[in-house]
Amino acid sequence: MKLACLQLNSGPSIDENVKVIDKLLRDAHRAGAEFICTPENTCHIVAKSSDKLNSAPIESEHPALHYFQNVAKELGITISVGSLSVKASNDHLANRSYFILPSGEVAATYDKMHLFDVQLAGGEHYRESDVFVYGKEPVMVETNFATIGLSVCYDVRFPNLYRHYALAGANMLLVPAAFTVPTGEAHWHTLLRARAIENGCFVVAAAQTGTHEGGRKTFGHSLIVDPWGVVLADGGTDVGFVMADIDLNRVNDVRAQIPSLKHGRI
Repeated sequence: MKLACLQLNSGPSIDENVKVIDKLLRDAHRAGAEFICTPENTCHIVAKSSDKLNSAPIESEHPALHYFQNVAKELGITISVGSLSVKASNDHLANRSYFILPSGEVAATYDKMHLFDVQLAGGEHYRESDVFVYGKEPVMVETNFATIGLSVCYDVRFPNLYRHYALAGANMLLVPAAFTVPTGEAHWHTLLRARAIENGCFVVAAAQTGTHEGGRKTFGHSLIVDPWGVVLADGGTDVGFVMADIDLNRVNDVRAQIPSLKHGRI
């Protein structure tokens, strides 16, 4: 199977972001991609929390969700929408992933479980919990090509989530992200390779890149990592897409060599 990650530099306009996504997605499809993944905050990065809250649509009226359902059906492909911001209440949003089948059906949704609240040394700060609700539970998707565990960005720092997925039968883990540059430079590749190695899974991480509204900078480097920890594709820092051929037999081979999923004591 050919899998692609779109790497985006999303701004505040959903419509403008969707135009960019549509070109990249169709280019990836023409290049042979059967499964296409997008980053966290796929089509809506807004500097102020209040502006994000006021401009995020409710799920049933979200133009990007409708677009992804329609294009999946048109092209006959599977799409993982890394996350969209959707109204959960009058004063909170959900940071929600959507897994869309070639029929256009939403097969699963996942709300980000771990929210990033931090004051960084340089004065930069994030308080996702001011705006977003916590996701309540892990979500897996059974497809005809893989068993997939869903997550978003900061979740990658909580290895028990991914071990839960692997023990439940997952052979692929999705980690769409909008990682900051300092933490990305220090930890991004290491964390994603570790999640792949310790669980014997493919890890697919579509990412945001570059400078966004308000000066926020994201790290890029969308990655596709095999179960041995080998990086099959790295998106660097440019907007675009990366692709890799996925052979899920590799999961069985690696787990036979290092059967750590069978040896856990706690």
